[in-house]
Amino acid sequence: MRTLDFAPLYRATVGFDRIADLMDRALTADVAQPSYPPYNIEKTAEDAYRISIAVAGFSADELSVEVKDSAVHITARKDAEDSAKTYLHRGIATRAFDRRFALADHVRVTGAVHEHGMLHIDLLRETPEALKPRRIEIGRGVSSTMAAIEA
Repeated sequence: MRTLDFAPLYRATVGFDRIADLMDRALTADVAQPSYPPYNIEKTAEDAYRISIAVAGFSADELSVEVKDSAVHITARKDAEDSAKTYLHRGIATRAFDRRFALADHVRVTGAVHEHGMLHIDLLRETPEALKPRRIEIGRGVSSTMAAIEA
């Protein structure tokens, strides 16, 4: 696999470290990504998203959802099982897991619901007023900035 050097990007830009780090992380990620537990990411509205994770066999008390370091962390720890059970076939995996999803700027977790063996995590992108497009009125004559400079 080819390796890319992001050093020129760091030297020529200011404030884009996070983007370069994300690209670096994506390129150096292991080829064998963990596939347990299976999950879906869906867009539910213009600025709303939902992560749905199959967590069959886990109760809500055994699951944890935390937001830290611009990422949502989902962990599951199964309580000790009754060793008296004898399984002829065990197809439902209830092993512990830790799954992380990086969040973009201004995306926040609005809630989590555990129902029918699925954990649904709702996300919302909230663009701050300062970043929203705004219309600038065009006046006639000398601009207020130029008048202040000349005075």
